[in-house]
Amino acid sequence: MAFSQRLGAEAHVRVQADVRSAAQEEGLVGLLLDHPEDVAYLTGFFHHPGERPVVVWLPVEGNAVLLLPRLEEEHAVWQGTAADLVVYPEFPGVVEPLSLLADRVAAGPVGIAPSTSVGRVALLEGTLPAVEPRVTDVVARCRSVKRPEEVVLHREAARITDRMLEAGVQLVRDALADGGDLPSEAELAAHVGAVGTRTMYAEHSDVVVTGFLAGGLVYSGANSARPHGLPSEHRLTPGETFMLSLGCAVGGRFVEGERTFLLGEPTAEQVRYYETVRAAHQEGLRAIRPGSTCAEANAACLAVIHDAGLGEYLQHRQGHGIGLGMHEPPWLEDGDPTVIREGFVLSNEPGLYVPGHAGYRISDSVLVGSSAAEPLTTFPTALDDIVVA
Repeated sequence: MAFSQRLGAEAHVRVQADVRSAAQEEGLVGLLLDHPEDVAYLTGFFHHPGERPVVVWLPVEGNAVLLLPRLEEEHAVWQGTAADLVVYPEFPGVVEPLSLLADRVAAGPVGIAPSTSVGRVALLEGTLPAVEPRVTDVVARCRSVKRPEEVVLHREAARITDRMLEAGVQLVRDALADGGDLPSEAELAAHVGAVGTRTMYAEHSDVVVTGFLAGGLVYSGANSARPHGLPSEHRLTPGETFMLSLGCAVGGRFVEGERTFLLGEPTAEQVRYYETVRAAHQEGLRAIRPGSTCAEANAACLAVIHDAGLGEYLQHRQGHGIGLGMHEPPWLEDGDPTVIREGFVLSNEPGLYVPGHAGYRISDSVLVGSSAAEPLTTFPTALDDIVVA
């Protein structure tokens, strides 16, 4: 039986019930949200955002309502959206779309996400004057704890991410065996992305298409010293490192898995950098556990790099939350006091970046259990496994 990526309306109704309870505890009469990830989380409606507003109204009492343009109505019905649909003809229209919610949105304090634009807030206040907008992280907090049906999607995304890592390394090995040119960063990136998408369409009964489906960043040598460097035409070269920073979204739920590879017999310098990152990665996994804070986990992970005398090459935190966004709260950083909870999915990705030389990063997406964290991505990290002879 093919794997299904869609959760179904009943799962989103349960999500709505939990979010309603959290909103009510904050004294809100409901939530008005326009971020595509929040819309998808609450209703199951995935769309490509544009200038036409799509807004979900979730009252603490009553049905969820989805405001959307007519051209999306059939799409919403086809996806089994868990909300009443309110449709406007087109944008910009003679009638402001938000005004169609006037008889639905309750007066009083209404929660909005931190991502809501200043312009949208002003429009809301002008169109629905009885509404008192209040910025809240209610939905973000609910999203951070993954439900069992979401974990199934994350696990499948991890399986495909591991397959892409294997396919990327195999492409390099095959090129070496053939004695021809090694792939460029861009060619390698295109190859692994195609493997991910082909796997989904071959093995899944339905694919939830998001802005990013499968693939990632591929960089080698000095280019990899930029943490988010983009793939270029540079061809992999023996003696260099190369990094596969990959991920995919299954049912809109993301996973990332990243490995640094050494092309040829490694130098003592390369081994030092790599093994330091590997030790930090292992300590980072131990530090991610229920009851600890994000700041504590980050400090324990990065202390390994500082203690090795390589702190000058740090450029980022230990990691971040993953869910309907590749990057979402909480943040594994000194400035985030969030207490880690069972059900969080987080990235554990310490890295070193040596200008003019290379970057070294190992990343796994991990699921926080009752007492410890479990890596969802499992591509090996031992030195023998990442050296491409």
